[in-house]
Amino acid sequence: MNYNEWREKCYSEFKGDGIDGLSWQAPDGIHVKSLYTSSDLQNLEWIDSLPGLFPFIRGTRASMYTGRPWTIRQYAGFSTAEESNRFYRENLK
Repeated sequence: MNYNEWREKCYSEFKGDGIDGLSWQAPDGIHVKSLYTSSDLQNLEWIDSLPGLFPFIRGTRASMYTGRPWTIRQYAGFSTAEESNRFYRENLK
């Protein structure tokens, strides 16, 4: 199946709306396309990188997290405890 056939199949499955509605904007402002293909990789730098090696775009550990779960942390480095409390209380509203 080629791209045009895939696109036509999407149009038939979405009853005429097509694939346009499948693209969306992530909360951080990044546009997420409905489909990514090998042509999207052509201009990417470091495409042949490996985890644990410079420039670390695939993670800092060679084994990644296969041996242990991810650690999730939150930054709380405001200058005073009062400012931190104010910030968190505002965001909890």
